[in-house]
Amino acid sequence: MRHLSITYQDGLTQRNRSLRELMLVQVANNGGVTAVAGKLDLSPSKLSEKLAGSDSSGKPRGLTVDELERYIAETRDVTPIHYLIERYLTSPEAAHSEAIAEITKLMSALPALLNQVGVKWPP
Repeated sequence: MRHLSITYQDGLTQRNRSLRELMLVQVANNGGVTAVAGKLDLSPSKLSEKLAGSDSSGKPRGLTVDELERYIAETRDVTPIHYLIERYLTSPEAAHSEAIAEITKLMSALPALLNQVGVKWPP
């Protein structure tokens, strides 16, 4: 078994309700529908339908796995992978450990912050 350490900005699953929603944001951040559609060999209208999940008549449409892979390869944007990792691979134990580390960091900063507002700590 291979162990991989990944560092990324967390909160992707809190800011985006789904991978589709994340993809809408990321396409906009990577030059917009027209620019990304060209990289994926799709028309802008076809990419828009796939990102929306349906065409104008309501017929279901979506990005295929191959198109998602091509998006990642062409844009070098691995944020969709990070979203999936955060959503499906973050264990409760890891989340607990991260919260404890964050509390520890905040607690070490607390005395200086209290001193700045005029509270002597420890009393």
